[in-house]
Amino acid sequence: MPRKQVTVERREDMAVNIFCIGDVVGKPGRGILADHLHEYIREHDIDLVVCNAENAAGGSGLTPQIFNKLLHYGVDVVTLGDHALRRKEVFAPLTESDRLIRPANLSGGAVGRGWTVVETKSGAARVGVVCLLGQMYMNSVPNSDSPWKVIDDVFGLMPADVGIRVVDFHAEASSEKIAMGWHLNGRASMVFGTHTHIPTADARVLDGGTAHISDAGMTGPYDGVLGRKKERVLQFLTTSMPTRFDVADNDVRISGLLASVDAETGKAISAEHVQIFGRSEDAEPQARNAKADSTQPPGDTEG
Repeated sequence: MPRKQVTVERREDMAVNIFCIGDVVGKPGRGILADHLHEYIREHDIDLVVCNAENAAGGSGLTPQIFNKLLHYGVDVVTLGDHALRRKEVFAPLTESDRLIRPANLSGGAVGRGWTVVETKSGAARVGVVCLLGQMYMNSVPNSDSPWKVIDDVFGLMPADVGIRVVDFHAEASSEKIAMGWHLNGRASMVFGTHTHIPTADARVLDGGTAHISDAGMTGPYDGVLGRKKERVLQFLTTSMPTRFDVADNDVRISGLLASVDAETGKAISAEHVQIFGRSEDAEPQARNAKADSTQPPGDTEG
């Protein structure tokens, strides 16, 4: 028997619009945010932007310079994943900034924080943001703690008056991501999956009021294999010879989950998967967003 559709009456004056962006890959991913994010925020009255950027520097890791650029482009909180600590230079902002978080279930000796509380762009509401690492098939970080216990502990530590709570679950298995959505159903406003770079077609509001998607998808070049040049990946797969997986160039998109949340109850009103299409390097360049162009820091030369 099909599940009964749950609808919630929307109160426009109480709605907080939150946009959660999937894994930013390399310079193409950063470039499309520079081109389009300010405009999208303005057109859709976005109150908070959460962005996973663990692949933003050359396809793996994050640097302080790129972190600052993402904030400049309109991102409010940057989350990371299994490559969180790949680059030592990011340790300083991980320690000092409340706008950058690594997975909360890394071992206790890891630098940085796993959750934060920030104000929306207008200052009208406070939002708690948590990052978690999955366990199934995530062999690159074998010593992470249980995400199930850690998220319960974090929610216990988070101020009780912070009713809007967003969770980035950076995990491989769709089953684990769906299970986390149900585990936090009614307790989190949004749970969005990241890591696999493939957007899933299951954006919805669960019956307890949690906006959920198994994977928000990749913000980067789709004319490739998970953001890498397809020729290089195919060479490796067909010959077994070591190959450098360079970041691809074309069919660049922003991919994420957009949700409206009732500021009073913390319950999601709506959930929608969003893709914003950018330019291809071999196509006629589109005009850059005027606001982003006038305020963008010069010299984004990193890969």
